[in-house]
Amino acid sequence: MTTTMSASSSKILQTEFKKLQQQPVEGFTIGLVDDSDIFQWKVGLYGPPDTLYAGGYFRAIMKFSHDYPYSPPTFRFITKMFHSNIYENGEVCISILHSPVNDPQSGELPSERWNPTQSVRTILLSVISLLNEPNTYSPANVDASVMYRRWKESKGRDKEYEEIIRKQVEDSRKDAEKDGVVVPLTVSEYCIKTRLSSKDSNASQDITDIFYDDDDDDDYGLNDEYDYDDEEDDNEDYGDDDSGAHEDA
Repeated sequence: MTTTMSASSSKILQTEFKKLQQQPVEGFTIGLVDDSDIFQWKVGLYGPPDTLYAGGYFRAIMKFSHDYPYSPPTFRFITKMFHSNIYENGEVCISILHSPVNDPQSGELPSERWNPTQSVRTILLSVISLLNEPNTYSPANVDASVMYRRWKESKGRDKEYEEIIRKQVEDSRKDAEKDGVVVPLTVSEYCIKTRLSSKDSNASQDITDIFYDDDDDDDYGLNDEYDYDDEEDDNEDYGDDDSGAHEDA
């Protein structure tokens, strides 16, 4: 990788990072794993009120290649996540994070995959949308996909999926306490009270539409004993334990 390309990627990421701090995406906090390394970001995601994830605080690592934005970053949760589109190692499997190649067997259109016009903001919006509406037809976690569909089809009467998420949300609150984070519990607390451009306001409204137009979900709080066996150090300090690149779902 040429030094020129790496320097260009670094400049682009610094610009995105600064903009996201000034105009954050609702439900997220961002920071750097190491202040000297713009290519690794730590992300905190708050579970939106009135969803299964309400009250949760989910930590993740984003890693960027030195040819960003021509290649997508990886997004890996270091908080235990039981979800149709999240691998056991916490890595998110979503079209926008897949390289822009033509792969008919994947079931994805090239237009759904990563392209250099995408940004961290669009990734964050896609990830939070995925939490509420899993893709159960190309799952990274088959058990989670089966349980979610059973829970959805039973209109919440089958509690197995719900109880697992409850446990994980409760466990995530311990991380919030360690990090000194106050998790928003109401819609008014969750929504950002900041001046946004009209474009960012539309993106902000997209998040609200994702979570607050569904009458099926109640207001859940949650709790967990699960931990990625090889991720304990990450949960302590957003450490840098590489688990490898994910495969296309």
